[in-house]
Amino acid sequence: MKIKRALISLYDKTNIIDLASFLIQQQIKILSTGNTYKVLSDAGIKTQEVSDYTQFPEILGGRVKTLHPKIHGGILCDREKHKKEIQDLEIEPIDLLITNLYPFWETVNSGSSEEQIIEQIDIGGVALIRAAAKNFHFTSVISSIQDYEGLKTEMIENNNGTTLGYRKHLATKAFALTAYYDSNICSWFLSQNKNNELPEFFALYGHKAQELRYGENPHQKAAFYSNQFTEYPLEKIHGKELSYNNIVDIESALNIISEFEEPAAVIIKHNNPCGAAVGNNALEAYEKALLCDEISSFGGIVALNRGIDLKLAGRLSEIFLEVIIAPSIDDEALKTLQRKKNLRVIIHRSLQQNAKYQVKNVVGGFLVQESNNHTIKAEEMSQVTENAATEKEKEDLIFAWKICKHVKSNAIVIAKDGCAIGIGAGQTSRIDSVDIAVKKAGEKCKGAVLASDAFFPFPDSIVESTKHGIKAVIQPGGSLKDQDVIAAANENKIAMFFIGIRGFFH
Repeated sequence: MKIKRALISLYDKTNIIDLASFLIQQQIKILSTGNTYKVLSDAGIKTQEVSDYTQFPEILGGRVKTLHPKIHGGILCDREKHKKEIQDLEIEPIDLLITNLYPFWETVNSGSSEEQIIEQIDIGGVALIRAAAKNFHFTSVISSIQDYEGLKTEMIENNNGTTLGYRKHLATKAFALTAYYDSNICSWFLSQNKNNELPEFFALYGHKAQELRYGENPHQKAAFYSNQFTEYPLEKIHGKELSYNNIVDIESALNIISEFEEPAAVIIKHNNPCGAAVGNNALEAYEKALLCDEISSFGGIVALNRGIDLKLAGRLSEIFLEVIIAPSIDDEALKTLQRKKNLRVIIHRSLQQNAKYQVKNVVGGFLVQESNNHTIKAEEMSQVTENAATEKEKEDLIFAWKICKHVKSNAIVIAKDGCAIGIGAGQTSRIDSVDIAVKKAGEKCKGAVLASDAFFPFPDSIVESTKHGIKAVIQPGGSLKDQDVIAAANENKIAMFFIGIRGFFH
């Protein structure tokens, strides 16, 4: 399909002088809108302003420029089927559209007012893009500055024309762009809505920010897609590019570390914590976390909610780690970590949990649920046993529960002195998770506390826990065997608390 006439209407005019000059050299007529017309004319490029062509001025402060039958008729017409009609209406076909959209997401992220944000919802540009993409049999649509050079190459190779395959490729990109653009607008409106109901239509879109080496395994392709509606909170300052598994583990690490106000450290391995602790400072928290399972920590990811100084950097350098995440790092500390050229060092700017909703692909669609941001306080714990817990044990129970809800179910976390000393994750029976957790904790179990992400279906887990010296248990409650479980706790003289909230994580 030969290009004879182009419409150029741009917010971002980067590199358009070069492209328009190329089109003029190929004897292609150019239509353009207000500010684009001025930029091109000032550069000496011959172009006709849209309002002169339509004989209708831009109105409403520029809100309406291209929404006119002579424009959309020229884009949408079938060159054969509609030939007589467009001739009678003096509509000239538009073979090439070059446009981009108002920066809605940048405006949101800049902290602008609602009025300013609304003004950046593009109407005419989206309508043009959709029209040209629909009519890809006759019209080429360039909706990205990155496609300018490709267009020139395509036209040179095809005698000022474009192939059907190329136009279909451009149409695919164009519809993806408008879907992404509208999803960001929808997300903003949802963020303004105080109603907690899940929306009837859920928009899920992003732009490809980075190709990854591979996915979960080397035979799987993968990429990172970013939603620009929210600012990406991570900055890699050293090391190799992140992998798919790194990003998944980083997500887990940040979700756990965001639970704590006091200095805290977490070590993640295969999307589960293998160490977590709080301390008087970041170094103490990390050293306590490492004691939980030093063998599993090898090759893991460490996240901290305090900055890294030289002394902490030295300790972090003592074992092989894939990623270290912290809010800041001293210059000398960074130099120490940079001695390991492949170690990724990442600065996080925000410890808010990632999103309001969680999404999971399933056959035929995807599931959406609210993120599990539930927290508990000591006064919300309901004692159900004769034995009570000390204030220190209650603190450890709350700490254990904060970790437990981020461990793959069935999940058991044993804690002592603000440190996870044994973690049992992802087992098909709860007693198996208990067995793993007490084995990891070893002799440190004596005087420790235990958290379970769901109720105990039988007393066996309580009996096994008390054999190893567990003093207090926190769990949701709600089992048909609750009374048997409570009786086992009373018999073994341990304290038990129900919180009425389950913490499954699959």
